[in-house]
Amino acid sequence: MKSRKNTFYKFLVIAIFLAIWEISSRLQIVDTQFIPSFSSVIASLWDMLITQNLMLSIAISVERALGGFFISILIGIPLGFLLGGWFSKLDLVAEPVIEIFSQINPFLLFHVFILILGIGESTKIAVIAWTCIWPIMFNTIHGIRNMDSLILKAGRGFGLGRWKLFHKVVIPSVLPSLFVGLRISAGYSFFMLIAAEMMGASSGLGWLLLSYQQIYDIRKIFATAIVIAFLGLLMDILIKFIQNRFVVNEIKSN
Repeated sequence: MKSRKNTFYKFLVIAIFLAIWEISSRLQIVDTQFIPSFSSVIASLWDMLITQNLMLSIAISVERALGGFFISILIGIPLGFLLGGWFSKLDLVAEPVIEIFSQINPFLLFHVFILILGIGESTKIAVIAWTCIWPIMFNTIHGIRNMDSLILKAGRGFGLGRWKLFHKVVIPSVLPSLFVGLRISAGYSFFMLIAAEMMGASSGLGWLLLSYQQIYDIRKIFATAIVIAFLGLLMDILIKFIQNRFVVNEIKSN
């Protein structure tokens, strides 16, 4: 009941925002040259869907974002477990290096990746993966380091070995923190994707956005931005759904 109420309020806030946007544009409270009405933006979006290859740009961008995101999962989660204290000696050696790497601006690395990988799909995916690794890794580390020590002691008391303890106790305890990192990284993947496509691409939503900016087609700029925001929201909802199902199933199985 509470969840439905919260969802209702979220949609209500969005509806109020869109209504204010539409009314303020129609009454020319804001300059429509810079902020067109919501209805005209939706009309442009519909026109783009019918007359232009917007779906292809969406497919290309989603493929790049998911590629970088999945690579970051494959690297970030194992690193998080390794550096979270489960292997203390490795943690001691690697943590200073990881801290330095995590502070490097991905926009600066974009040019380094171009020199190494060339101008192609691999460079864009590598930049997205680099950006997404850190939230996943640091949230996994946080989950391990903030585990309830009593749960570990209880697991050892039941005679669980190192790997059974890891599977039955550590993983379920870390999952909530891990999914926080996944949700943050999912948002980063689309943020970095648009930047990468603006800097060196001839396809995708970022490139499309830059093309409309160059000809100052403000309605299509807003329409493309809405598509990008919707994709990011959809990704977050999907991960949240998986989190709810996965965490519940993991708890039941243990």
